[in-house]
Amino acid sequence: MNRHETHHRVTTTTNALPFRSELVLLLLPMLVALWHPASGQQTDTAPVANHVSLTTEQVVKNLVQMNLQRVQALHAYQGTRSYRAEYHGFPGTRSAEMVVSVKYLFPGKKEFIVQSATGSKLIIDKVFKKLLEAENDVLDTETRRRSALTDDNYRFTLIGYESGSSGAAYVLQVEPRTKDKFLYRGRIWVDAEDFAVVRLEAEPGKNPSFWIKKAEIVHVYKKVSDFWLPAYNHSVTAMRFGGRAELTIDYKDYEITGANRLSSPSMLQSTSPAETARAQE
Repeated sequence: MNRHETHHRVTTTTNALPFRSELVLLLLPMLVALWHPASGQQTDTAPVANHVSLTTEQVVKNLVQMNLQRVQALHAYQGTRSYRAEYHGFPGTRSAEMVVSVKYLFPGKKEFIVQSATGSKLIIDKVFKKLLEAENDVLDTETRRRSALTDDNYRFTLIGYESGSSGAAYVLQVEPRTKDKFLYRGRIWVDAEDFAVVRLEAEPGKNPSFWIKKAEIVHVYKKVSDFWLPAYNHSVTAMRFGGRAELTIDYKDYEITGANRLSSPSMLQSTSPAETARAQE
């Protein structure tokens, strides 16, 4: 394997992407969800009525409210990421790894410094570094609005309630209202106390490329101080004419370097009779 040791800042440029780097597009929905929570194992999934009285509308309202608070309160953090990718198909097998340090500054600026890179230069340059560039691109205000977990962008259905070692979570099915590369369809797990997305299992709401037959993505978050930050990302992509690409990102060594205190959500812990009747229809 080739080894590329480097310590440099990644600058934003634009280039045409070959099909092997279509993974960049698959990660966009997750890159714009940086303040949606993450958690541990799923165990007992059960119908919501057996456990809680909040309606779908109340869960989504609290989720939107707390996501906005977290975005506004988190001013700066730093951490480390490890990227690993494997591609099997034409013209052969390729793999690579890259370690990156990250600094975030409010309202939407990230600085990435590549610490080391090993393996296929094609994957390093055309997948990993393109992902870093794309991540800064999706932090602009308009892209955040288009991709936010809100009623404007998604249809939500509360399908279960799950209790695990890390706490309880609402399970919601999400469907995009429009075909957009920044949206996804699948399931999200929303922490029952913090109202943050702790886990996401999804596929793109719109196929980002002719070359892609199917893509599946799992994104997990962890709580760091008062905030939920990415912990793990795994995506598997099946190419239309054969071939398979797999990408894994591990996030660690977080340090919150600037933040305001969060206030508690103004939650409705129980429903009114009218709301209960609507929820049971």
